[in-house]
Amino acid sequence: MSGPQLARLPSGQLRQLGPVNWVLAKLGARAVRAPEMHLFTTLGHRQVLFWVWLIYGGLLLRGRLPRVDTELVILRVAHLRACEYELQHHRRMARRAGLDAQTQATIFAWPEVPGGDGPRRVLSARQQALLSATDDLIKERSIADDTWQRLASHLNRRQLIEFCMLATQYDGLAATITALEIPLDNPR
Repeated sequence: MSGPQLARLPSGQLRQLGPVNWVLAKLGARAVRAPEMHLFTTLGHRQVLFWVWLIYGGLLLRGRLPRVDTELVILRVAHLRACEYELQHHRRMARRAGLDAQTQATIFAWPEVPGGDGPRRVLSARQQALLSATDDLIKERSIADDTWQRLASHLNRRQLIEFCMLATQYDGLAATITALEIPLDNPR
């Protein structure tokens, strides 16, 4: 059995984070019911950049896409990037948005869905279009024309822009979490 994961950077405390980021980190930890929210105590070292990132991320989480779509995209990106930190936080958030355990399992297995077409029926045509576009964007750094057309049949122009920004934001965040080796807030 391995010991606790060690971060590449030590967690910031009041002195390193400043009072605002320190309070935000404490509130974040309380919200996720963890002793520490490592993402905030790490990124909070870059004080103003952290605030701007929080605003940007908050706008994407509460943007023009329905919350269920947002969480579906985030779960898929986190799965593709094997980012357990993102998965740990967003599995719970996705359940609250309406993505039950069976739907989440289907998102993770996409497009090879176990049991033939049965579980695939769990996903709507809109959700399938979102998953296909997420896979294209994260794996290929673009979206194939046919995939774009399917996605555009479900999203308006503003939502299409937001989709691209959401998927790439969480892809970048997964890369940051991985590079900094940010430990889980609630290790199992």
